[in-house]
Amino acid sequence: MSTEQTTTADGGPKHTALYAEHEALGASFTDFGGWAMPLKYTSELDEHRAVRESAGLFDLSHMGEVRVVGPDAAVFLNTALVGNLAKVAVGRAKYSMMCTETGGIVDDLISYRIEENEFLVVPNAGNRERVVAEFEARAEGFDVEIWDETEGVALVAVQGPNSQAIISSLVRQDEVTIVENTPYYAADTVTIGGDQVLLARTGYTGEDGFELYIPEDRAGALWRALVAGGADHGLTPCGLACRDSLRLEAGMPLYGNELTEQTTPFEAAIPLVALSKEEDFVGRAALEQAKADGLGKTSGRRLVGLKGLGRRAGRAGYPVMLDGAEVGVVTSGQPSPTLGHPIAMAYVDVAHTEPGTALDIDLRGKPQPFEVVALPFYRREK
Repeated sequence: MSTEQTTTADGGPKHTALYAEHEALGASFTDFGGWAMPLKYTSELDEHRAVRESAGLFDLSHMGEVRVVGPDAAVFLNTALVGNLAKVAVGRAKYSMMCTETGGIVDDLISYRIEENEFLVVPNAGNRERVVAEFEARAEGFDVEIWDETEGVALVAVQGPNSQAIISSLVRQDEVTIVENTPYYAADTVTIGGDQVLLARTGYTGEDGFELYIPEDRAGALWRALVAGGADHGLTPCGLACRDSLRLEAGMPLYGNELTEQTTPFEAAIPLVALSKEEDFVGRAALEQAKADGLGKTSGRRLVGLKGLGRRAGRAGYPVMLDGAEVGVVTSGQPSPTLGHPIAMAYVDVAHTEPGTALDIDLRGKPQPFEVVALPFYRREK
């Protein structure tokens, strides 16, 4: 186990293998999921704009990495997760969720099919231990092995319109076509600075970009190579603050805000529950009943986007109102740097979720006008 990715001597948050790199760049830190992570380096707004206009560099080493290996790997994941992982081709990835027996969301995660009988599953930092424990409990009777590799793996992301050019400039010449031809939600192996890197075309910003997995003892060399290689392409080191504003503009949910154990995928308006697959996955009966009841469509509540018509932004926990009555609650909200007006995601009673519906957000006793809009708020040009 690395001494870099462990709890500090005073019992504080853990440090990733790149902590010293962030310190050298003058980052301010925050405790996120038990890890000391860069909040920002200079200006949150400048970092946000860099990702939208050129490229941003993120340390995501707090995320979990769980290897699922064995002859039953695909069918096991089909019982543990709500998506159909057996249909994922080697070299491709799938966004899915782990749910409870009652259909609540334990975590949202990405699974990469590395080989026919091998998957790399990436849970959120704060949920990693729970996901591993659930995998181990749900693996009974299956011919699989589950390895929690989080402590030995670093994860770095390059996001933005110049990301492909940056990665292409650093890989071997014979690997440039791999970078160029890797589709969205796919992964392949490339070489940067003599080190093998798992390169995935995935991200959490709404921009084109890549996530790079590497042994944590080589993370510093990779980070420095990216900083140097990206200098001519406007690459900017970025913290979690702008990552949050970027993902909100892109309409991407955050666990603990939009997704919780009290929320089902149907309410979150994420169509990924594979009720057509054969396996009796955990939560199937509850989710079948929820669909039959029209949850998130004709009954209950649904996650929607809200566009501010004024200047003040709603924040998580603020009530959503209609004619003075509460009809929902904000899960995430802030001013949009790209669009120039406030945006929010909120759970709203389904009767009031049609785009164009006028609603208010109660900002500490002062109603502010918002309008229901389709997600995402921002969509990059292809």
